[in-house]
Amino acid sequence: MKSAMKAPENMRRMQTGMQALPLTLSQLTVFDAIIDVRSPGEFAIDHIPGAVNHPVLSDSERVQVGTIYKQVSAFAAKKVGAAIVARNIGAHIDTSFRDKPKSWKPLIYCWRGGARSGAMAHILRSIGWTCLQLEGGYKNWRGQVIRDLENLPAKFRYHVICGRTGSGKSRLLDALTENGAQVLDLERLAAHKGSVLGDLPGEPQPAQKFFETRIWAALSGFDPSRPVYVEAESKKVGNLRIPQPLVAEMWRGSCFEVITPALLRATLLKEEYAHLIDNRELLFYKLDCLKALHPGSQIDTWKRLALDARWNEFVADMLANHYDPAYERSMFTNYVNAREAMTLRTTDISQNSFVALSASLPR
Repeated sequence: MKSAMKAPENMRRMQTGMQALPLTLSQLTVFDAIIDVRSPGEFAIDHIPGAVNHPVLSDSERVQVGTIYKQVSAFAAKKVGAAIVARNIGAHIDTSFRDKPKSWKPLIYCWRGGARSGAMAHILRSIGWTCLQLEGGYKNWRGQVIRDLENLPAKFRYHVICGRTGSGKSRLLDALTENGAQVLDLERLAAHKGSVLGDLPGEPQPAQKFFETRIWAALSGFDPSRPVYVEAESKKVGNLRIPQPLVAEMWRGSCFEVITPALLRATLLKEEYAHLIDNRELLFYKLDCLKALHPGSQIDTWKRLALDARWNEFVADMLANHYDPAYERSMFTNYVNAREAMTLRTTDISQNSFVALSASLPR
């Protein structure tokens, strides 16, 4: 009965050239390409997983057309916009699409599934390619992600990797991934190590919307019958908020605590934060961000240790007076199973050691 009902709907979509939502991650892969025709600025904020940006209006052209629309008239704006769009589509055909076979089938979208994607779809169909235009565009896609993230996190069991700063939690997640486990690496998705010093050099954090899309894509690719490993986090990773339904499920998850000797923790942190050791100005800026949590004398102590290159003492003092107390407060307040955590002890911070450690954990 369901198949009979779907057939007319699928036929309608093919006849109108529209693709309706919702779309699963696997359904997105049936297209030969997903083309986002919005401006580069819009694309950078967020886009459908796997999409490539072939804008029909650049950021400056979009502003130009919008200004004419407001200051002159919609008719004048459409004349100018149509000429620009036609030239840009022609350039894309001449450069990016020229070698595509007749069987090529892309999905095309813009902000609301209107003029911009419609123009691209019309010309590509005129050439002979079969392409679908996303009904409702990015706006409807964003609505799907928001709705899915309300319910998707509850489909999984979470194994939470806990441990004090520098214990090697991220390395264990990498090892679990290497050993075939399902891993939701929120810090990797957020391009941030999760602490006040956690910015990645040369890699800004994504926009909040794109972070949520990355989470959606990761969860959508998981098998609900298997556990999902995730590092213990608070509600935010850097400047990005973890969706509350996911936070709630994480806080109820089973806990595995990595225990690493203090000296090795210091060694690991010096390795992972080498860029701050080489840039004291940036380090001091980050330390000043802690003034709301610590007295000025404590901040001055950390800066003095850093100026004197007494890095072992610097790390030990920060762990003792900032990171470890924060860990105790967060873990035992938020994670309901933290006190019953299975302990994972390591005396070696090499990746091979974490690969061996991960082999004992369920997949």
